[in-house]
Amino acid sequence: MVNSANSWHCAVSVASVWTSPESARDIDELGLTNPVQLNKWLEKLSYEPRLDLCDGNRIQTQLLYGEPVLVEEIVGDWAKIIAVWQPSKKDERGYPGWVPLAQLKKAEPIHAEGFAKVTVDKAQVLDAKEIPTIVVPLNTILPYIKVEGDYIHVSTPHGEALLLNSNVIISESIHQFEKHSSEAAVEKGLEFLDLPYFWGGMSSYGYDCSGFTYNMFFACGHSIPRDAGDQAKSGIEIPMEQEELWKKGDLLFFANDNGKGNVRHVGFYYGEGLLLHSPKTGKSVELLKLIGSYLEKDLCGVRRYGE
Repeated sequence: MVNSANSWHCAVSVASVWTSPESARDIDELGLTNPVQLNKWLEKLSYEPRLDLCDGNRIQTQLLYGEPVLVEEIVGDWAKIIAVWQPSKKDERGYPGWVPLAQLKKAEPIHAEGFAKVTVDKAQVLDAKEIPTIVVPLNTILPYIKVEGDYIHVSTPHGEALLLNSNVIISESIHQFEKHSSEAAVEKGLEFLDLPYFWGGMSSYGYDCSGFTYNMFFACGHSIPRDAGDQAKSGIEIPMEQEELWKKGDLLFFANDNGKGNVRHVGFYYGEGLLLHSPKTGKSVELLKLIGSYLEKDLCGVRRYGE
């Protein structure tokens, strides 16, 4: 495995990708450190500062431990990056933004057999002496070196480490993990019912609407665009007016101005008129009866992925 000179990795369990270095506020300090104090940061954020992450256009997306990025520029304590695993119309190479330099580490050439992907909500990483170190979320992907007993040896930004075999699946490449149906993506999503919404969220500590759909599909071996607007332009178009053609796992999209404006929201069609989605700041992942809901008149499209 060869890494380019400007290739770095996320060196914390979850790193937020900010719009600019100035986007981070004093209240966000716990989310900018290494190690990141994610739970303490989230607990500190009441409704208003959480909402401001969206309304103030502060966070773009998030990175998971070991996720590769291209570093384009370093300005003081910040790095301008491209998240190459997250497709986006904002940059053909991946999702752009800024990350605290302390939360990144330069990639080094390694030899690996393939990749291990975390399949559980949270997984404990252990060092070579089986001492617990970092906890990583669903869909964390790390190069693996060998399988030995109950553990798989992985390469991390902090060196060789261990994960329980029961917490991961392995593949020769990140594009060859076993694929499952869109219905399976919905069933995976049910595991996160009542998880609080988090703007820009891409981890099992909190998802935004498109981060939720992206990650449930990613858990099932499919890579789709990161943002709702981009997701609404890909996949297979299904007639919006013919609900009888909708299938469990289709993505339903919602737009401003009674469905005629910009796409602002996405969720899974669960069947029986139900929507599984991560709604908005102050709410949690839920099943919603679409008819009679605040979203009913904003429906603007249906797309199918995972075929």
